[in-house]
Amino acid sequence: MQVTGAVINITSDNSARLGAWYRDVLRLPQATEMGEYAFRAGPLELIIDAHSDTRGPAAEPSRVLLNLFVADIAAQHQRLSEAGVIFIRPPEQEPWGGIIATMTDPDGNYVQLVQFAAPS
Repeated sequence: MQVTGAVINITSDNSARLGAWYRDVLRLPQATEMGEYAFRAGPLELIIDAHSDTRGPAAEPSRVLLNLFVADIAAQHQRLSEAGVIFIRPPEQEPWGGIIATMTDPDGNYVQLVQFAAPS
């Protein structure tokens, strides 16, 4: 299979609240041609919308991890913490050298910030 693109679609029973969080708190750039709550995360597009089978918070929030690669995890952690984001895991170095911090979005989905180790 030759894939020409990919989109991650996060469904919610309150897509307006969830989409506003990704727009206003995370400050992801919008991809308005894809819809009101569509965003760009590097080369990937992320869409937030409603689905008739989605109700309540994520039942298994660690089943799918949205990893957002950032250049300065300390600065993003501070900015998001000051904005009221709850981190369930503060920035910690991994055995492979990178740093990961984990937060939850308003639906309880896990969103991770990832900073790769500086090249040596």
